[in-house]
Amino acid sequence: QVPLVESGGGLVQAGGSLRVSCTASGRTLSSYAMGWLRQAPGKEREFVAGISRTGGATYYGDAVKGRFTISRDNARREVYMQMNSLKPEDTAVYYCAAAQRGVPLSPSEYDYWGQGTQVTVSS
Repeated sequence: QVPLVESGGGLVQAGGSLRVSCTASGRTLSSYAMGWLRQAPGKEREFVAGISRTGGATYYGDAVKGRFTISRDNARREVYMQMNSLKPEDTAVYYCAAAQRGVPLSPSEYDYWGQGTQVTVSS
């Protein structure tokens, strides 16, 4: 198990910015690729961003490319996602997840999940 706790969600106006964070407790974060995924009401969970174990490679979903940036600090056991130019369609629960292999682009391939943090973007 890799306990993951997200923080930093909230309410922001369209065009604004927000940073969400994920903290892993009790385990070495560097053993895992990490991802941010989201689920909007009535929609399936979708991949948002992923980062390799060392942080040397990052991947983004088409909907957020150029607006979101994922990063990590293995010494602090933390993963971050800076979200800029937010749109109402970015409204969702954002989940931090860990994967033992690769950087999955499919939510089903992540092994451990946090409880999620709500991000709401008003128009």
